[in-house]
Amino acid sequence: MSARSIEEGRARGKTVLVLHGPNLNLLGSREPDVYGSLTLAEIDDRLRALADELGVAVEIVQSNAEGELVDRIQRAAGSASAIVINPAAYTHTSIAIRDAVIAVGLPVVEVHLSNIYAREEFRHRSLIGDVAVGQIAGFGVDSYLLGLRAAVHVIADARRHSLKTRRPQKARRPA
Repeated sequence: MSARSIEEGRARGKTVLVLHGPNLNLLGSREPDVYGSLTLAEIDDRLRALADELGVAVEIVQSNAEGELVDRIQRAAGSASAIVINPAAYTHTSIAIRDAVIAVGLPVVEVHLSNIYAREEFRHRSLIGDVAVGQIAGFGVDSYLLGLRAAVHVIADARRHSLKTRRPQKARRPA
């Protein structure tokens, strides 16, 4: 069995929440030279196929409303093992999303279709990046797929570490 298969097995049965931020519902028609020609539905289909291959479930949500994204992050604490998020424009402005990510304590992978550091200066700053376990940008749909793989890796790694710490305690004799 390969190391990759073992890793995927440790994450099996877990759920990864995938969040798409504002305007991503317009993918396919919105600035295809920047964001590509795939629609959000096509990206979601690819995420579901990869999740099946990796043995995890994905819950996928898109919202243009900051408060809805915050609510969904908060609810993830009881239902997901990790979050993959493309905060879109909220990447650069939302302290509320940042605070929600910190509050839930789940591993978060930030993804972007375009390379935010090769675009306008105001897009170079991410309020999420330093509270995420990692950031993947500039690879189009592969940013999402790599992000899902990274989330599964983090889940498996966390499980491996928790299994190491669950060694049976030696019985203590009463004093």
